[in-house]
Amino acid sequence: MALSVAVQMDPIQSIRIAGDTTFALMLEAQARGHSLYTYTPDRLSMQGRLVTAYAQPVTVRDVEGAHASLGDPERIDLAAVDVVLMRQDPPFDMAYVTATHMLEKVAGRTLVVNDPAEVRNAPEKLFVLDFPELMPPTLISRDRTEIEAFRKEHGTVAMKPLHGHGGAAVFRVSEEDPNFGSMFDLFTATFREQWVVQRFLEKITEGDKRIILVDGEPMGAINRVPAKGDIRSNMVRGGAAGASDLTEREREICATIGPELRRRGLILVGIDVIDGHLTEINVTSPTGIRTIKRLGGPDLAVSVWDAIEARLAARVSP
Repeated sequence: MALSVAVQMDPIQSIRIAGDTTFALMLEAQARGHSLYTYTPDRLSMQGRLVTAYAQPVTVRDVEGAHASLGDPERIDLAAVDVVLMRQDPPFDMAYVTATHMLEKVAGRTLVVNDPAEVRNAPEKLFVLDFPELMPPTLISRDRTEIEAFRKEHGTVAMKPLHGHGGAAVFRVSEEDPNFGSMFDLFTATFREQWVVQRFLEKITEGDKRIILVDGEPMGAINRVPAKGDIRSNMVRGGAAGASDLTEREREICATIGPELRRRGLILVGIDVIDGHLTEINVTSPTGIRTIKRLGGPDLAVSVWDAIEARLAARVSP
């Protein structure tokens, strides 16, 4: 059955398709005969119970620089489409939170992926704390006394903004680091919310594994190794990705969190694991699908759309 699909994303003209998961999802949707619309979050509006967007019909092709042909903008009722993919990049700020509230109004009629209420309730560096037995010791705080006590107990730590993304502003801080005071002042002036302070995992140099789960099941993984002289493995920060299988410990992590992801309607999730420790559960706009396929793994866009279509079929079953 052909579906109508609206994709809430950053401007499609500016994406780099070689590594863009949203684009992979759009290619697969089009291959299945689904019609596509695209719009940016600023084109979202709500009046009473009506949630609309000025969206453009789009045709996609896997050609860098000529990857999208857009039609004229039209005002569409998001309750009248079958699927909305909420795929704009973080930051997870009040604009992002507002979009989840608006899309929640149509989620009972339209399948929103991922479920907007559950995305809002699962900030990536907080949701993971529901599974402390899988994590390295972690503190969420901006209180200097608490942070210094944590450093004294655990030694070298990683410090990063609670709602950061893409490896931005991630620092390695040793117990006796003379820069800590200045870093504390910088974080205090820059970030109003608490920060993440986590025992530093020395084996980050061996890689930070991104595992993609589809409807709670692990489907593929890549191992991202930081560039020399950096602790950040994110590919946008120079990390290099390699093909990877799952260890027994990583399968245990996935088996533990998978049922909760499925219950929450978090169909596409990317988790990060360093040396057998779960560090993040990414639910806003997880990436990695195209890289997994490029490195010889499965085409997970197929798995995602199979899961979406199964969810829709379950909605209409008697």
